[in-house]
Amino acid sequence: MPDDLRDIIGYLPYRMALAGGWIDQPFVSRHDPSPPGSMVVASLEPFMKFMDRCGMATGTRYVAMKIWYSKMPEHRSPEQLVRELYDAENRGKIEPSGSQDMIGMIYPGISRLDYDFSYEGGIFPKYIESTSDPEIVRWLEDVLYVLPVSPRPMDYNPLGRKNVEPPLVRALGQSGRDCWDAIVTRDLRKLGKSFNDCVAAYEKLLPDTLRHSSLTFDLVRFQEYYQQRYAGAMYSGCGGGYIYVAADEPVPGAFKMKIRV
Repeated sequence: MPDDLRDIIGYLPYRMALAGGWIDQPFVSRHDPSPPGSMVVASLEPFMKFMDRCGMATGTRYVAMKIWYSKMPEHRSPEQLVRELYDAENRGKIEPSGSQDMIGMIYPGISRLDYDFSYEGGIFPKYIESTSDPEIVRWLEDVLYVLPVSPRPMDYNPLGRKNVEPPLVRALGQSGRDCWDAIVTRDLRKLGKSFNDCVAAYEKLLPDTLRHSSLTFDLVRFQEYYQQRYAGAMYSGCGGGYIYVAADEPVPGAFKMKIRV
């Protein structure tokens, strides 16, 4: 029998994306009237197997396992590894994955990624700020509750409808900045609001993120249930996945994350 769960699921981290998601896509950031726009990611210990197609960067992780096997290469900078993994995953793709997937896996702790289309065409962030401060990490682990919902359907595509208007892009990028500020100051109310603000922006930017003909579950009402009862809530990815709830009290049925530092 394996002595360690990681012998089965692999030793590479997973990635958690919080407010600001989609600002890492150049087709979004190019319309930001006041760049940079920000988003927040965190690297997660492989303490469980996360479901595929649920916004946890499992696709990126599978690519990393193919090129690096079970562990990230040593003696190379995180930036070098991000670029290598980005190239390996997106070579030949018409709709490439955003670089936040790779950065969230590879950079330890919690990170704010600032995207500006004028910098490398918005593919990589202009600036990254990270923290592995034990008190900040412990606080986020304590107030973030996670519930499994469902993987996105195989025929689901969130990019069918696009309303990429500058005010919406600005609101999206600001939600990421607000999320970061809330985390480093340990402000639960502000954290929850950043979740809700992010959702409000990307629901209008990309309506198919939560409303699509292939979705058989009412993601919008489910999310509203938690938003109304706790500080805030948002999904781990488009089309469902897991739902993140910011709360100072236990959320029935939820589990906690373990951030890699």
